[in-house]
Amino acid sequence: MDKLAQLGGTPISPKMIPLVKPTFTRKDSEDIEKILKTGYVRMGSYTKEFEEKFAKKVGAKYAYAVSNGTAALHTSYLSFLQPGDEVIAPAFTFIATISTVYFSNAKPVLADVDPKTYLLDVEDVKKKITNKTKAIAPVHLFGNSADMRAIREIAEDHSFKVVNDCAQAHGTLYDGKDLGSFKDLNCYSFYPTKSMTTGEGGMVTTNDPNLYKLGCLIRSHGDDARYHHVMFGLNYRPTDIASAIGLNQLEQLDSFIEKRRHIAQILTKGLSHVDGVHMQEATPRCTPSYSYYTIDLKLDELRCNRDTFMEALKAENIDCAVHYPTALTKQPVVEHLLKPSPCPISEDLTNRILSLPMHPYLSDEEARLVVEAVNKVASHYHK
Repeated sequence: MDKLAQLGGTPISPKMIPLVKPTFTRKDSEDIEKILKTGYVRMGSYTKEFEEKFAKKVGAKYAYAVSNGTAALHTSYLSFLQPGDEVIAPAFTFIATISTVYFSNAKPVLADVDPKTYLLDVEDVKKKITNKTKAIAPVHLFGNSADMRAIREIAEDHSFKVVNDCAQAHGTLYDGKDLGSFKDLNCYSFYPTKSMTTGEGGMVTTNDPNLYKLGCLIRSHGDDARYHHVMFGLNYRPTDIASAIGLNQLEQLDSFIEKRRHIAQILTKGLSHVDGVHMQEATPRCTPSYSYYTIDLKLDELRCNRDTFMEALKAENIDCAVHYPTALTKQPVVEHLLKPSPCPISEDLTNRILSLPMHPYLSDEEARLVVEAVNKVASHYHK
């Protein structure tokens, strides 16, 4: 094996292979220009069309667009939670999954994750149920689905709502069904690093007409007509500019996901033979969409920590990142306000996890270079 680039060797890739690569088209520019010329840029006809087509795409009865993924979660929680209610969520996720519970006057309760899938551990969820629990919020991290069959059984037995955090799960299937088609509330983000983007934006899908109606009211100051407010709400409206981009991205989503799955096959096949590396495992009955391609390091087999491994990878011109470096149980604000029980698997995972390049514009050759670089670094540091 060649010397690491960090130590004077030749980098595996001649140029940096980016982690993500959001791309826009000429039609985006044309649609934006058309909207600007009308002088009407707020939520309008493009947003309505985006909502209708997104709902149809995922197989949901209803969809309403919002300004970002955090707004999608917050609006969803506000549409059914009461002060003092509890929501069970994973300790390994982005903080918006639970900060929006807190800002709905409810309490987030953190459960641990499965070490192989990185997703909500159903057995730990059962241990965290109290008489105040009103919902479970599974996060379908990196495009992998949580065990929805088990989660729905718990929810049905206890009359809980299920708020699916689908921020990274555009196009993910469970039992052949899109996650956005599930009954209660399914929340999407269109942040630039997601599988489809509007720059900033979000969407909520549901099959419940009452939750849909409430969500539409909450996102727009609680008004059912101009200056006629039937409840208190917020301004979480999207713009038609974002929705126009969303419509174009939605048309390309199938091809985006197909390419991501193809690249994932190359990475998985290549990395399965690399000592010291473990890939996120797909949940049974799930067809992942690979919003990110994430691995964790078997640090007991390596003579380095995760950060040193990443520095060596970047020297080989392979971009990489950490999602997420701190479990929610260890976040200062969470420790101070919620005083959560330890979630040891989540807390350990944050020291070992890293994301590799994954986007629809990644070539097969670039994917093979990623594999070669990971193998080179892992071989160097393997005990």
